[in-house]
Amino acid sequence: MTGRFIVFEGGEGTGKSTQVRLLTETLDTRGIASVVTREPGGTAGAEAIRSLLLNPPGEGWGPQAEAMLFAAARSDHINKLIKPAVAEGKWVLCDRYLDSSRAYQGGAGAVGDDAILTLHDIGSEGLLPDLTLLIDVPADQVAARLKKRDGDVSDAIGGRDAAYHAAVNRTFRKIAEAEPDRFRIIDGQGSIEEVHQKVRDAIDSWTDFE
Repeated sequence: MTGRFIVFEGGEGTGKSTQVRLLTETLDTRGIASVVTREPGGTAGAEAIRSLLLNPPGEGWGPQAEAMLFAAARSDHINKLIKPAVAEGKWVLCDRYLDSSRAYQGGAGAVGDDAILTLHDIGSEGLLPDLTLLIDVPADQVAARLKKRDGDVSDAIGGRDAAYHAAVNRTFRKIAEAEPDRFRIIDGQGSIEEVHQKVRDAIDSWTDFE
């Protein structure tokens, strides 16, 4: 079995983490070894940076510093977890990756896509996923989900205002539409199982499981 690198992307409250978990269970029934990870995080160093990003000291990070911290965490994650697991023939399923930096810091944070991609080239040699699944959910449904999930408590990034998150979602769609060979857009409306079936259909149409 050839190793694969699959990423789930989307804004806050779109159900990425749940769909990552369900896909790894599906792969297990097919005899495919998988590794579940996340960004920022996945390694000891990247998890330490995650804590700095989501619970920042003092007044917090500006968008440029934030982008560089994400890039540093990603570099460690790729070299210590993602590349070794794929080389062993495993499927790596990652909750967020480069395109989140492009959407959050590059788009909504106005750092710019070119700057994010330059950082990625420096830190991670431009490594892209084999497939990116963008889970797309209307803004009104997302707001209701986040209220149910978080109440009045959120982290430094998730708690930003509606205009910021709207810009994130627009940027995700723009990236996906510009790179159709790498992306599959998943309609995130419906039950968890209905969305999971859409994910399975996307995976099945993409690979022959050799």
